[in-house]
Amino acid sequence: MRSKITMKLLRQIAYIAASAMLPVLAAPMHAQNLTPDAILHPTPDSWPSYHGDYSGRRHSKLTQITPKNVNELGLSWAFQTGQTASIKASPLLVDGIIYFTVPDNIWAVDARSGHMLWHYNKPTEDGDHIGQRGVAMYKGWLYFLTPNGHLLSLDAKNGHVRWDVQVSDVSKGYWTTMCPLVVKDHVIVGVSGDMDNLQGYLMSVDPETGKTQWRWDATPPAGTPNATTGGMTWITGTYDPDLNLLYWGTGNPTPVLTGKTRPGDNLYTCSIVALDVDTGKLSWGFSVSPHDTHDWDAVEPPVLVDGQFHGQPKKMLMQASRNGYFFVIDRTNGKSLLTVPYGPTNWTTGIDKDGHPIPNVDKEPTPDGRFIAPDEGGMTNFRSPSFDPKTGLFIVDAHPSYSIYFAKPADGYYGWAGADYGLWGKGVLEAIDYQTGKIRWSHDLGPGGSNAGVLSTDSGVTFTGDAHGNLLALATADGKTLWHVGTGSSMNSSPITYELDGRQYVLTSSGGVMFAWALPESMAKR
Repeated sequence: MRSKITMKLLRQIAYIAASAMLPVLAAPMHAQNLTPDAILHPTPDSWPSYHGDYSGRRHSKLTQITPKNVNELGLSWAFQTGQTASIKASPLLVDGIIYFTVPDNIWAVDARSGHMLWHYNKPTEDGDHIGQRGVAMYKGWLYFLTPNGHLLSLDAKNGHVRWDVQVSDVSKGYWTTMCPLVVKDHVIVGVSGDMDNLQGYLMSVDPETGKTQWRWDATPPAGTPNATTGGMTWITGTYDPDLNLLYWGTGNPTPVLTGKTRPGDNLYTCSIVALDVDTGKLSWGFSVSPHDTHDWDAVEPPVLVDGQFHGQPKKMLMQASRNGYFFVIDRTNGKSLLTVPYGPTNWTTGIDKDGHPIPNVDKEPTPDGRFIAPDEGGMTNFRSPSFDPKTGLFIVDAHPSYSIYFAKPADGYYGWAGADYGLWGKGVLEAIDYQTGKIRWSHDLGPGGSNAGVLSTDSGVTFTGDAHGNLLALATADGKTLWHVGTGSSMNSSPITYELDGRQYVLTSSGGVMFAWALPESMAKR
């Protein structure tokens, strides 16, 4: 009888805690203090920001897992979220604790055992619950964007909320999914909302108070004659500490599939922009898809690489964009170094002298339809690529595809304002030589494509997922399969890797489950 009463009481306590939207605690936590310098110079036992470091390369110097022993990888632990939503977050790792999210939820999990330390949940009905990309950290605080446009600051040790500020107005059609980026004493956040004719923007928030430090608007205010709206900033950008510049991709213009009311290139939508991190002032912008009418935003991660380009030292920015083109740009001034397609594209008449694709007006959506490549999902999307400095390969989850785009005059000039119908597509992991844009190798990922990001390592192993729910380990040099394992569902996030107590782990998601993989302890200690 006593045990039944105790169990009933525990259930009641759990229910009350959930109803009060309090974190469920499992154990006290240590340290959890991330300095700006630790983000700038990440150690092998950490993954302190969305991309791992500010460059966006998603390449690790860890070498314990190699092409020769990767087939010995086994499951170290698995964590079930119990959520129907898939994990799309890139996990954060600080002081041995992993933080990851789905909409309305944050988990703190021990990186060695997968044991839950705390769980924060605050259900929201407003906003788009399409996904949530993760949390950022500054000192002992986490920063989390909710679907309904709020930025929360939480105590990393227990998940208690310190403050809650509104960064976008959900009643107007804005929503938020991105993982914030912490740079010095700035928390950089972006917004989403391209189903409505809204102005996209990026803003910096004080990490201590939540007050706005600056805001950069991608487009003029709604209602400006002959100007577009749009330019959402919903995927995490990158940062060059030497130039003190943020690099961010912006979304498509609105109305989305018709451009009659918005003549010209529609700056700064479908663009890569460079902003001063302390002021938000625009340094330069590069239009990736001028006058877009196909929903091909340019929010894909801008990857920063220092090296030789055609024999000259360059500070480069690389992007495999949703529109089917691969760009290499001098990130000091925004000048084009290379623009080439990396899959089937039929919507341009060529490339102009400054490296911008030239849209073909005959490929804009019409009432009788236009056959377009790639499809609305694009040649790639939110999933992160990787850059391997040893081979000079830019490795991206690509999606060769075709669709038919329609204009629907009855839809007017608001929101979507048209339709598209996908015809065919598949997933292919492509390794692009950044010097030439040529595809060095490709690896088929299956029909429909994969939503997995990419991770490469100094030992020559590349990790990703395929369309069938397999985690893949490939040889970076040639793309051949070294090892694979079925996970039961598709991967919708980017892998990370870390080393604790002399053992390297690879962390991946599958549906609502987080998996940690490692070599047997006996092999790891050799």
